[in-house]
Amino acid sequence: MRHVLLLSTFLAAAPASAQTTPIGPSAQGDVSVTIYNDNLALVQDKRQLNVPGRRGRIEFPDVSAQIRPETVSLSGEGIDIVEQNFDFDLLSPQAMMEKAVGQTITLVRTNPANGQETRERATVLAVNRGVVLQIGDRIEVLRDDGLPVRVIFDKVPENLRARPTLSVTMSSQRAGTRPVTLSYLTPGLGWKADYVAMFDETAGKIDVQGWVTLTNNSGTTYHNADTLLVAGQVQQQGQVYYGGRGGYVPPPPPPPPGLRRPGTESAPRERLGDFYLYPLKERTTIANAQTKQVSFLDVTGAPGRKAYEFHIGWLQTLEEAQSANTVLKFSTARDQGLGDALPAGTVRVYMRDARGNAQFVGESMIGHTPMGSELGLKTGEAFDVKVQSTVEKRERITLEQWKTTARWRITKSDGTTATGEGDSLRETSFWRTTMRYTLTNARPQAVTVDLTQSGLDNYWHDTRIVSETVKSERLSADRVVWRVPVPANGTATVTAVFETRY
Repeated sequence: MRHVLLLSTFLAAAPASAQTTPIGPSAQGDVSVTIYNDNLALVQDKRQLNVPGRRGRIEFPDVSAQIRPETVSLSGEGIDIVEQNFDFDLLSPQAMMEKAVGQTITLVRTNPANGQETRERATVLAVNRGVVLQIGDRIEVLRDDGLPVRVIFDKVPENLRARPTLSVTMSSQRAGTRPVTLSYLTPGLGWKADYVAMFDETAGKIDVQGWVTLTNNSGTTYHNADTLLVAGQVQQQGQVYYGGRGGYVPPPPPPPPGLRRPGTESAPRERLGDFYLYPLKERTTIANAQTKQVSFLDVTGAPGRKAYEFHIGWLQTLEEAQSANTVLKFSTARDQGLGDALPAGTVRVYMRDARGNAQFVGESMIGHTPMGSELGLKTGEAFDVKVQSTVEKRERITLEQWKTTARWRITKSDGTTATGEGDSLRETSFWRTTMRYTLTNARPQAVTVDLTQSGLDNYWHDTRIVSETVKSERLSADRVVWRVPVPANGTATVTAVFETRY
């Protein structure tokens, strides 16, 4: 049988009059797909197959175009795999022309004036950014010049497939139809969580809806699949293979900020080892090149509040006042919170304006968050709340002056405490720095700003706050925070004196 592939000029695909590989309904059977956060999925496909007796070859079309062949397993009664091949070179006009190099094709041209066709046999010499043909004793380049041209191929090459196909040579103890389960790992399938939070500042409440955003770029549609999502970081080797082609997967990025205190409550979710499972309630078709969203969380009236935060990296002067961060704080606890573990994703925050319309006010990432956690998500920078730090005085002090505060208790980075010993000091350079922090508020309501000074955990672990006008809270060896009330349309000032060895 002669097979024809039509081209509207060069490589413009048109319907084929025949194919060696049928394109009918999916060959998949009962499909289960387990999708991980890290661009990885486990596909389990149970098909009813007519298994030949003894040694034979069976083809599995409609597998992932990015299947990792080394992860394939085939289970069925009385069968063993001898050899497997993954054919990912898919049928396309470009692939047909590339496979025809050295072969003879039929070139059909149509006269646009009278519609008359002329046919010539041509040998394909090369397909390198264009098609070079030998027609009789002349060499011709097939151009995309708008003239009606089509190419007729004598056949479809055997190694070109209409769909990604896995072929398996197996040995069987007996012939007959039986269920066979094909399992494999594949990239190209992934999911993440997206959250929509409606914040009512006056009531101090938030409504949160969580969506699973599922993406399929694996090159294959999974029909009526039983879908299970796994939340957590699954360990993978740095080198994986996509459809026989290597691709490096970089290590995951550090977790996003926002987790202020990790929770200790167990969420009412199914687990797999140390991972949480989020099964979709109904079977669904995961189409290739599709993004699908499914709701998994819907909470109304959870407590939430707005806060202002500002962070200073070291004892320094800011030449201009800078905006404080606007932060939405809430809990994932069972009581007075969202009452669930939250998979990593983006939280988009909305508030209603004076007309009652929901308006977007910012977004922030969260990592995998256990139930009972405290979250503080930056949604933007405050227009009316500013902070400016100023070094008012920096002076060298003597060893004796340093010793007067040498027995202050110091918290080290490992959580232990120690007392400075003045008698063992040999350094001769000690400094006293007076810092002034000015906070302004142009809002008609009073606010409280969490003002954090970091950079205190120097090499000697003994930076000291000698005096301060507002009592600080030591968050760690490196950071302290002042919770500063700022009146409506007013100003507040914090002054602190630090002693350091440099």
